[in-house]
Amino acid sequence: MKTENTFIIRPETKEQENALKAFIKALKMKFEISEGKNYDSEFVAKVEESRQQAYEGKTVQVEKEALKDFLGL
Repeated sequence: MKTENTFIIRPETKEQENALKAFIKALKMKFEISEGKNYDSEFVAKVEESRQQAYEGKTVQVEKEALKDFLGL
């Protein structure tokens, strides 16, 4: 049965990385490696702030017809 879960594992040493790769390959699981592409902490903070604002209902709705004016295009 398929699962919808995603696991993010951040090995701290090269030995841990190699062990994880070997384990995953032995289980014949699909995996992706993201090589050092971490998000900037300021960007993450802005995203979290936006999520909180949306949760609190602090949003603006713009009608499709007014979108260009809203964006200044």
